[in-house]
Amino acid sequence: MASGNEEESAGSVSWRLIGPVSELSKKQCRLMHSSLGYGSDVCLFYVKGEFFAMDARCAHSGGPLCDGDIEDADGILQVFCPWHDYDFNLRTGQSGTGLQQQVYKVKLEDGSVYVKHASPLSLQTFPLVKKS
Repeated sequence: MASGNEEESAGSVSWRLIGPVSELSKKQCRLMHSSLGYGSDVCLFYVKGEFFAMDARCAHSGGPLCDGDIEDADGILQVFCPWHDYDFNLRTGQSGTGLQQQVYKVKLEDGSVYVKHASPLSLQTFPLVKKS
């Protein structure tokens, strides 16, 4: 069981609080922005009463997986990239094409959803930090 005092800095893989189950279960997919930037964003899927998380950009060409169709093929939940129709298993990230999408552990605790990730995640974009 994770405590609320876990390391919160980017680079350390920790359980990241996303929000309440009651809200997050209202949509099939939500884009979670990473403090590390666009390439580290994550999709949080809610399908058939279960949450799944994987990299938001398709391993093939970077297509937005949150905009993809989700299908149940013989008990295997898959998301299909809207750009080139590549399929990815929501549990394993494996594709019938041989590609592999990064997946993340999800847990529910005290009515909240957590995702294990190397950076803070937010349903809102992080402000751009200008380098001087």
